[in-house]
Amino acid sequence: MKRIDTVKQRLAELTGQRGISAGELAEDLGLSRANVSSDLNALCKAGLAEKYGSKPIYYKIAEATVCQSGELLLDAFVQSNHSLFHCVEEAKAAVLYPPHGMHMLFFGETGVGKSMFAELIYQYAHEKGCLAADGPFVDFNCADYADNPQLLLSQLMGAKKGAYTGADSDRPGLIEKADGGILFLDEVHRLPPQGQEMLFTFMDKGIYRRLGETDAQRSATVLLICATTEDPGSNLLKTFVRRIPMVIKIPSLSERSTDERLNLISTFFTAESARLGKPISVSVNSVRSLLSYPCPNNIGQLKNDIQILCARAYSDYVSGKKDELCIVSLDLPDAIRKGLFSETSHRDIWKRYIGMNKRFCVFDSTAKTPLFTRDESSETIYDMIDERMRELKNAHASEQEIEKELNSDIELYFQKYISQEAGTQSFSNLKNLVGMKIIYAADEILSQASRELTRAFQDDVRYGLSIHIYNSINRVQRGRKIVNPQLNNMRKRYPKEFSAALKGLAIINDQFDVEMPIDEAGFLAAFFNIDCLGKRAKVRVIVIAHGSSTAASMAETANRLLGFQDAAIGINALLDESPQAVYHHLKDYLHQHPAESGLLLLVDMGSLLNFAPAVQKELGTPTKAIPLVSTLHVVEAARKASLGYSLEEIYRAVMRIQELSPEGAPALPSKERLARIFIISICTTGEGSAALIKNILDSQLNYHGGICETIALKLTDFENIRERLETISKIGRIICIISSFDVGFPVAHYRLSEVIDGNALTKIQKTVDQECTLENISGTFSTMLKNADGPRLLAAVRKAVEGMEQKSGCTLTPDVKIGLYCHMGCMVDRLLSNGTLRAFPGKEAYRNQNEALLHQIKEACVPLTSAFQISISEDEFCYLSKFFTEPNCVHPA
Repeated sequence: MKRIDTVKQRLAELTGQRGISAGELAEDLGLSRANVSSDLNALCKAGLAEKYGSKPIYYKIAEATVCQSGELLLDAFVQSNHSLFHCVEEAKAAVLYPPHGMHMLFFGETGVGKSMFAELIYQYAHEKGCLAADGPFVDFNCADYADNPQLLLSQLMGAKKGAYTGADSDRPGLIEKADGGILFLDEVHRLPPQGQEMLFTFMDKGIYRRLGETDAQRSATVLLICATTEDPGSNLLKTFVRRIPMVIKIPSLSERSTDERLNLISTFFTAESARLGKPISVSVNSVRSLLSYPCPNNIGQLKNDIQILCARAYSDYVSGKKDELCIVSLDLPDAIRKGLFSETSHRDIWKRYIGMNKRFCVFDSTAKTPLFTRDESSETIYDMIDERMRELKNAHASEQEIEKELNSDIELYFQKYISQEAGTQSFSNLKNLVGMKIIYAADEILSQASRELTRAFQDDVRYGLSIHIYNSINRVQRGRKIVNPQLNNMRKRYPKEFSAALKGLAIINDQFDVEMPIDEAGFLAAFFNIDCLGKRAKVRVIVIAHGSSTAASMAETANRLLGFQDAAIGINALLDESPQAVYHHLKDYLHQHPAESGLLLLVDMGSLLNFAPAVQKELGTPTKAIPLVSTLHVVEAARKASLGYSLEEIYRAVMRIQELSPEGAPALPSKERLARIFIISICTTGEGSAALIKNILDSQLNYHGGICETIALKLTDFENIRERLETISKIGRIICIISSFDVGFPVAHYRLSEVIDGNALTKIQKTVDQECTLENISGTFSTMLKNADGPRLLAAVRKAVEGMEQKSGCTLTPDVKIGLYCHMGCMVDRLLSNGTLRAFPGKEAYRNQNEALLHQIKEACVPLTSAFQISISEDEFCYLSKFFTEPNCVHPA
């Protein structure tokens, strides 16, 4: 048994009404007081023990949260902190990595629990035998010595006698004290560069010298855990971060689920109940307020606020104002009370816990069961089948009865599953729970199933499927069987869904290197058959165009191409009919065929555009209109509508295929402006992989309000793809292509693997930032000019600068490049007005030193001078070339 288990067991045996001090427990166990105190604090952090009083501090076991026999502290911790699961798994991997573990860096906002997490990892390392039996946990706040590198060195490495004035004896440093254990460096971003460099040799080789030592080399085995509230890339040396393989982001309180926040509230109130020795009654509205009010300082603030509430309640109790320790909403500060009205998430969570119909929640440290108990709906499908199978066998049910009962239970499970998961998960919580790799796999499976089954799936199916895949992989990896009693029934009743599920199974096997049994395909098929968008009322697409058959012909063509009868409806606007008469035809049709999910009007021109606001006002139907209708627009809108996409999604999709800016089209609000910069994702085996890459980029990149967009394309042949790329180039600017092969288009090219593993994302984001900045400065650029057309000149200048970079072999940084654009724009504008330019000082000497570069700059400017019929002087060419000779302005190509 590990030491901490011994401490916990003995604490449970000795805990009385008063509790026991660390010294008393250490004496009873025959252990050092420091080690026992460390273990007790770790148990308190994990919610497995409580402490109260001061000098001495007394400890007692927290009965409501005792671990199951043999359960590790870290595993117990993650059970009530699900969003930290991924963090815990990464930390475990780092601790267990041979021979002595990986150094770790935690980053997250103030108060998220980085130091507590470090202590839990320390306990886990002890439990797994990764540290010496007496391996210590030493913590050090780097901010304390940030301004004194020499003192910092002596603190970290130690000092030799006589190393400085006052060094009367040899003094060990923190590294030496932490030998065989863990050194936790908090606020590591406050370490100056010199301080970070001091650790390089130790991190690389495990050796160091005390301050003042020159010959002797010392060694130590220490696992470093660093913590910072800053972006690791902004305040830490790259050479320092490179030496820390495991970087873990601790989510903020706002990124964690409502369930976790409720568990934290319960833990903190229960701890205060133990400290005060009495139960604490808290009104339901007070708990709801605590669930929803903003906590900028995260868990630390939540805990402090609860302690303050309890202190006030205790004051009222001892002064006789109240007969019990009670907190009601009137006792809450305004900042907390407003939380009751700011969110609705607590309404859903209230339904999923037992006993929430009471006016008060009573937190009692002596209670044998937790106050908040989840109902059984949180179990997995496998848990449900296993438990139900045991129940039926114990009841001596026949095989036929067991199969019938399980079939019924499985159907009921899936009917409930999706709606519950949708209500409890957000994307950030889902990412923390299962990781992005699982989500990408679920997206690929749903994308493939969507194409085969001709239906689109809601986000809640994505949530549910991601969690289900995670559970199924874990079950297989633990060597446990997956049995689906409904397998044959699913195969017969839903052959199309089952076929799609088999392909989904292949995706899981391939991406996670597992062998899923065919029974799992039955569960996947059940997800494909759950209420999906394809079963809902669809958006109506109505084409209205002038002429006796124009609208009807376009609608009929689209329906025949798609294989549907009424995916699009045509209403012809006869030339001798008034707009009011056409509008009445539209209203009559909508009265007979209501558009419950919305209406998209595809019109050709004129007053027909005004029908959308009129319909929305009179009938209350969400309506949008798109002008300059073509068959291509009708086909795309009808296809999206038949798949069950929303009105907003269809509207955006149709607007994207407008290859020409529609003159006379209503101006789009800025938040709906069309993209002008494009990233292209191409795959050969269908649009699945390209769509997967698009999903990755959409979730990871900042598109700057829609200026940039990723387009997923399927390769049929090279000529076709070139033609499509040329078409897109007419609409906007392609900045890069992501594909497994080179299509020969003159832009940056990245492989699919570079995006999936994240290596290319930083480069792509820099390009996006640069391109979006250039798009945004076009208006400013025009205001600088008096004699030239802004957009035309900016395009010509940009082309000239690209030529300079290509010919010189150098690439300017984005900031310098923007400065060059403005410089050249003003230069051309002055030349058009015959203005004078400054002479270049030391021109002759500069020309002799940079003759080749000047020749390249002149060649690149030929199209510019020809287009605007200007002549650039030798002085100005020297100024232009200076942009390429400044060392801090250039990146090597």
